[in-house]
Amino acid sequence: MTIGIVTSKGKTAACKLYYRKITAPINLSALSRVFARRKSPSILGGNISKADADGFSCWVCQPKDIFEFRAGQKDPFQKLHRALCRYSPQEDHENALPKSIFRGGWIGYFAYELGRYIEKLPATTTDDLQIPLIRLCFYDRVIAYDHKEAICWLIALQLPGDTEQPEDKLAGLEKLIAESQTVHVDTPTPADIDNIDFSAIRSNMSRDYYLHAVAKIKHHIYEGDIYQVNFSQRFECDFDGRLIDLFHWQNYYNPSPYSAYIDAGEFQIVSASPEMFITIRDGTISTKPIKGTRPRMKDRQEDARNLDELLHSEKEQAELNMIIDLERNDVAKICKPGTRKVVQPRTIESYPTVFHAVATVAGQLRREVTFCDVLKAMFPGGSITGAPKIRSMEIIDQTEPTARGVYTGSIGFIGIDGTVSLNIAIRTIIITGQKAFAQTGGGIVADSNPQAEWDETITKARALIAGIRAT
Repeated sequence: MTIGIVTSKGKTAACKLYYRKITAPINLSALSRVFARRKSPSILGGNISKADADGFSCWVCQPKDIFEFRAGQKDPFQKLHRALCRYSPQEDHENALPKSIFRGGWIGYFAYELGRYIEKLPATTTDDLQIPLIRLCFYDRVIAYDHKEAICWLIALQLPGDTEQPEDKLAGLEKLIAESQTVHVDTPTPADIDNIDFSAIRSNMSRDYYLHAVAKIKHHIYEGDIYQVNFSQRFECDFDGRLIDLFHWQNYYNPSPYSAYIDAGEFQIVSASPEMFITIRDGTISTKPIKGTRPRMKDRQEDARNLDELLHSEKEQAELNMIIDLERNDVAKICKPGTRKVVQPRTIESYPTVFHAVATVAGQLRREVTFCDVLKAMFPGGSITGAPKIRSMEIIDQTEPTARGVYTGSIGFIGIDGTVSLNIAIRTIIITGQKAFAQTGGGIVADSNPQAEWDETITKARALIAGIRAT
């Protein structure tokens, strides 16, 4: 075990970062269950696929501060900027913590409809869930697990006016780990994902409505209004299980690199997102859109056939190329000239239930750019709107009957050191009022087959519905 101290100076007061390194084995699922018992817990990752993303899972609870912004209020970015600046120290000493680790700060989400405060958009959808557009919690202590090195970091911030000593905070985190070592977590109940019965699942649109909407979108494309639109439907079913069991199920059977668990009291979120929206580290911003999906199959030959089909699909290649261009334009708004580039061309990634086509765009941020500037330039992600972005969002609002809420917004962290990791909140379940809501969609282009697009939304929803049913 090692311990270090880093002195940091913020804009209004100095604070200290304390940390310890633990090499003892950690049961990730048991630790998640322990944190789920605490007040306002948040978990990012908690499964093996984190090793393929930023490499770290983190567990937090009992926030020191909560920032919320709701529809109808004004000036979200001004208010958000003020909140973020309350805890924005600049480190003036080196430390042994990995650069990309979350070392305290804000964890939460930004809902899709926050985009209406960036661009002038219609508001014709029904906001029936009524959850905040922004909800962020400030956490001063973290358990972070390095999946590549199998090392656990305990991290604590000493804030102005603290009545608890940082050594006591670290000791408290050690107690949570010790408690997790007494917890037994059963293997989640399996489900036949390929044969989920959707007859009892409610949707915010009928199949006929969906097919007619796709036809309308294709008409917009033929008229030259847009190149593509991400169109989605929302599924709803009763849920009386435990949220943490649903999170365990998804992490076990559908592990995703940008998964998340948030318990906000009046509502909860479980995300099994495979998509990275924004990563900011050392002044470099990256975004990794997904465009193109095929289901995984139990039969190896069928599975290989689906992979090959996605790899060589001209439609899917064109769809991703459009979004790459869109993201390059968004990144250019906030980056130094000449630094934006496609650092990873089109690549097929494999997940337990689907294949995805992805690419990565990156650039060097201008020195004066703030996090709010980044949001205003890039939010929401182009992969879940369409191209051109603003016109696509107008058509989404006119076509989808209910507000998206967290779905296709972003979940993740904004670290006190300026490091940022946010997902695109796809494969995401919202629990409220003993009901579970899961929304899925896909990109509609000129040669889209309406029935095939409907089938794709069902394919993407199967693992989510299976987990809800199994818990």
